[in-house]
Amino acid sequence: MTYTIRNQKLACTDKEKIDRFLTEAQIGYLGLAACGAPYVIPMNFVWKNGMIYVHGASEGRKIDMLRENPNVCFTVSEHYGTMVHPVPAKTDTAYMSVMLFGKAEIMSDLEEATSAMQALLTKYVPGYYSSPLSKAHVEKYRSSLGSKTAIIKIRPFDITAKENELNSKMAFAHGRTVHDDL
Repeated sequence: MTYTIRNQKLACTDKEKIDRFLTEAQIGYLGLAACGAPYVIPMNFVWKNGMIYVHGASEGRKIDMLRENPNVCFTVSEHYGTMVHPVPAKTDTAYMSVMLFGKAEIMSDLEEATSAMQALLTKYVPGYYSSPLSKAHVEKYRSSLGSKTAIIKIRPFDITAKENELNSKMAFAHGRTVHDDL
């Protein structure tokens, strides 16, 4: 099922802007639903080749829910400031958000999983490691609790984006009061 953004004046359809936003944003929220209950988890992620990749323990609630229902929502948003107005109802937020709806799968292809993990390292700790991640490390790593790492690929079938650009003249700053704007 595809939904459209109700307030079309906030819709962002610029694919390059959406791609750049997903490449640069730091935290996304993985939304799952199974057993009649929702579950949303903040996660590090990488946007690579039109897919979202995340990682975590190979066992636990997230994995159990994904096995029951692989349909997911992944949301990324950034807050750019608050814009004030003498009329309280016209005070607004500057932001960008992207929602991806798709299917998640636990990666079994070691080469693709290693590439995704390398992309995560490159994104979050660029230049820190002097050599690329080995497939053996991805295959053999165990957490302190003994679980393997699961790399999850989300293949979106629908992407929506919204933005409300910051009007710098109306940006709130501490000390600014309504009297400054009358």
